[in-house]
Amino acid sequence: MAELVVQVLNLEIKPQDIDPAQSLVEDLGLDSLDVLEIALTVSKKYGVKLRSDNENNKQIFSSLASLAQHINQERVK
Repeated sequence: MAELVVQVLNLEIKPQDIDPAQSLVEDLGLDSLDVLEIALTVSKKYGVKLRSDNENNKQIFSSLASLAQHINQERVK
Protein backbone atom coordinates (compact mmCIF):
# COMPACT_ATOMS: atom_id res chain seq x y z
CA MET A 1 0.00 0.00 0.00
CA ALA A 2 2.87 2.38 0.78
CA GLU A 3 4.30 1.74 -2.67
CA LEU A 4 0.96 2.58 -4.27
CA VAL A 5 0.68 5.86 -2.32
CA VAL A 6 4.25 6.91 -3.13
CA GLN A 7 3.83 6.04 -6.79
CA VAL A 8 0.40 7.62 -7.31
CA LEU A 9 1.32 10.85 -5.53
CA ASN A 10 4.94 11.02 -6.73
CA LEU A 11 6.14 11.42 -3.16
CA GLU A 12 9.83 11.94 -2.58
CA ILE A 13 10.09 9.31 0.14
CA LYS A 14 10.67 5.59 0.02
CA PRO A 15 7.68 3.32 0.65
CA GLN A 16 9.60 1.50 3.40
CA ASP A 17 10.02 4.83 5.23
CA ILE A 18 6.27 5.14 5.75
CA ASP A 19 5.05 3.73 9.04
CA PRO A 20 1.75 1.91 8.35
CA ALA A 21 0.27 3.45 11.51
CA GLN A 22 1.21 7.07 10.80
CA SER A 23 -1.45 9.53 9.73
CA LEU A 24 -1.77 10.00 5.99
CA VAL A 25 -3.06 13.55 6.42
CA GLU A 26 -1.09 14.84 9.40
CA ASP A 27 2.22 13.00 8.94
CA LEU A 28 2.39 12.72 5.15
CA GLY A 29 0.51 15.94 4.45
CA LEU A 30 -2.06 14.47 2.08
CA ASP A 31 -4.98 16.68 1.12
CA SER A 32 -8.41 15.89 -0.33
CA LEU A 33 -7.11 15.74 -3.90
CA ASP A 34 -4.42 13.27 -2.87
CA VAL A 35 -7.04 11.11 -1.17
CA LEU A 36 -9.17 11.26 -4.32
CA GLU A 37 -6.24 10.10 -6.45
CA ILE A 38 -5.61 7.21 -4.09
CA ALA A 39 -9.31 6.29 -4.12
CA LEU A 40 -9.38 6.22 -7.92
CA THR A 41 -6.26 4.07 -8.09
CA VAL A 42 -7.60 1.66 -5.46
CA SER A 43 -10.83 1.38 -7.42
CA LYS A 44 -8.98 0.53 -10.64
CA LYS A 45 -6.40 -1.77 -9.09
CA TYR A 46 -8.47 -3.61 -6.49
CA GLY A 47 -12.06 -3.08 -7.64
CA VAL A 48 -12.96 -1.48 -4.31
CA LYS A 49 -15.10 1.63 -4.55
CA LEU A 50 -14.20 4.35 -2.08
CA ARG A 51 -17.07 6.81 -2.13
CA SER A 52 -16.71 10.44 -1.13
CA ASP A 53 -19.96 10.29 0.86
CA ASN A 54 -18.83 7.38 3.04
CA GLU A 55 -19.12 8.50 6.67
CA ASN A 56 -16.10 6.31 7.54
CA ASN A 57 -13.65 7.97 5.14
CA LYS A 58 -11.82 9.81 7.89
CA GLN A 59 -11.10 6.49 9.60
CA ILE A 60 -10.43 4.60 6.33
CA PHE A 61 -7.82 7.13 5.23
CA SER A 62 -6.37 7.71 8.69
CA SER A 63 -3.35 5.47 7.97
CA LEU A 64 -1.95 2.99 5.47
CA ALA A 65 -2.90 0.17 7.82
CA SER A 66 -6.54 1.26 8.03
CA LEU A 67 -6.74 1.77 4.26
CA ALA A 68 -5.28 -1.68 3.61
CA GLN A 69 -7.64 -3.23 6.15
CA HIS A 70 -10.66 -1.60 4.50
CA ILE A 71 -9.59 -2.76 1.04
CA ASN A 72 -9.09 -6.32 2.28
CA GLN A 73 -12.50 -6.33 3.97
CA GLU A 74 -14.26 -5.03 0.87
CA ARG A 75 -12.52 -7.48 -1.46
CA VAL A 76 -13.75 -10.40 0.66
CA LYS A 77 -17.40 -9.40 0.34
